[in-house]
Amino acid sequence: MTTAIGVEAVGIGKHFGSFHALSDVSLKVRPGSVHGLLGENGAGKSTLVKCLLGYYRTDEGQFIVDGREASIERPADADALGLGMVYQHFTLVPSMTVAENLVMSRQNVPNIVNWRSEIAGLKRFMETMPFKVPLEVQVGSLAAGERQKTEIVKQLYLQRRFLVLDEPTSVLTPPEATEMLGLVRDLAHSGALTIVIITHKLKEVAAFVDEVTVLRRGRMAGSGSVRDLGPADLTAMMIGEPHAPKNPERQGIPSAEARLVVSGLRTAPDAGRKGLSIGSIEVHAREIVGIAGVSGNGQKDLVEVLGGQRPAESGSVTVDGAPYRASRTESLAHDVRVLPEEPLRNGCVPSMTVVDNLNLRGFDVGPGKSHRSWLDRAGMAARARNMIAAYGIRTPSPSAPIGVLSGGNVQRCVLARELDGDVRLLIVANPCFGLDVKAVAETRTRIMAARNAGTAVLLISEDLDEILELADRIVVMHEGQVVHEMPAKGADPQEIGRHMLGQH
Repeated sequence: MTTAIGVEAVGIGKHFGSFHALSDVSLKVRPGSVHGLLGENGAGKSTLVKCLLGYYRTDEGQFIVDGREASIERPADADALGLGMVYQHFTLVPSMTVAENLVMSRQNVPNIVNWRSEIAGLKRFMETMPFKVPLEVQVGSLAAGERQKTEIVKQLYLQRRFLVLDEPTSVLTPPEATEMLGLVRDLAHSGALTIVIITHKLKEVAAFVDEVTVLRRGRMAGSGSVRDLGPADLTAMMIGEPHAPKNPERQGIPSAEARLVVSGLRTAPDAGRKGLSIGSIEVHAREIVGIAGVSGNGQKDLVEVLGGQRPAESGSVTVDGAPYRASRTESLAHDVRVLPEEPLRNGCVPSMTVVDNLNLRGFDVGPGKSHRSWLDRAGMAARARNMIAAYGIRTPSPSAPIGVLSGGNVQRCVLARELDGDVRLLIVANPCFGLDVKAVAETRTRIMAARNAGTAVLLISEDLDEILELADRIVVMHEGQVVHEMPAKGADPQEIGRHMLGQH
């Protein structure tokens, strides 16, 4: 059994050119505790953790690990000290099985692997885990929730002594989240592991965290015991105000006009999973239709079909009564916009600048949707500056690669681009994944404002609370099919949950 270790950061500073990502940040994580690291996106949480794990070199300050000053200049140094992390964006190899990912993550992999022996050992290890993952299935075929579990299992398999969890419950159902957080809390309190949780879910902080440190704009905004700090205290530290912004206001009623109609849609099975078999989905102007479902039940496939990334075997999709195959020409003609899940990977080119990414949709479009054969660099820069100001995007420079921005600021960039101009149909997938309290409120307000202005919105979200807050109507998917539909007003979350699990 491993023994938990403590970590202390003393006066940490990190600069990227003239941008100070961290300035004189200090925190102390006691061995065998669960420590919450809170703050808005861009507050410096990820930068601090990357410094601790050797991905960035600090410009000032020092880390003390297990009571000794530690030189952490590369990830191998952090590994040797027993420091590990489960990232918000998955790091497993999709083409390898779960067992292969686990075995190959070890440092002592033999030249010739006895897979029969390794899998037998992994099965014994899995018997100690509170949730199961299929050892001999390719990771690429797993749903997001299953991949998140596998990431956590991998770190436990590697016997980490200090583990950072970045938004660990974002893709888990409430029972799975409670089970997983209970496990890591018990591991910490048993003295086997020290846990740092990066999260924006204050209910989870209250239930599972011992102490917190809050960052704001690269500086320490406060810290203390969770027993002494309520939600208002934590929110004030995070955003400088004691209360999060109010829920967005719904105005007007849905139109009789069906903007999007999906009928008889079927797709081929994929990596052992059932394809889509959807009888009908309609989204009307000035309406938000929320698609609820446990991760991996066809929601991703539906977004890919509507976004032109996955072909349909049969059925039809129409927008404004016209056949729609999600080509770029059709999306421009019908003003269809898509905010995909994991926008840095699916909606951006990470190595390109913020300016270029903000103009990906309209760089070749002139007045009146005419084709432009040359790049209007001045116009692109001006449009990007307006979006950066309107959406509060924090970036070192408009010419910086979008890949260096925090997750929340990447989300703001894609939202700004997709909501620019006239929008008749908006398709959004998990729009608040991993965002902080203020960014969540801003994003939901933007979506509701589009709906109020007459946009038809198809909202795919694994956050049932988000669907209940935003949707006019709720559609539940299970195993690629629509299994239930209901008005959002007065909907019973327990009933929705039963349908999500296939209990009709």
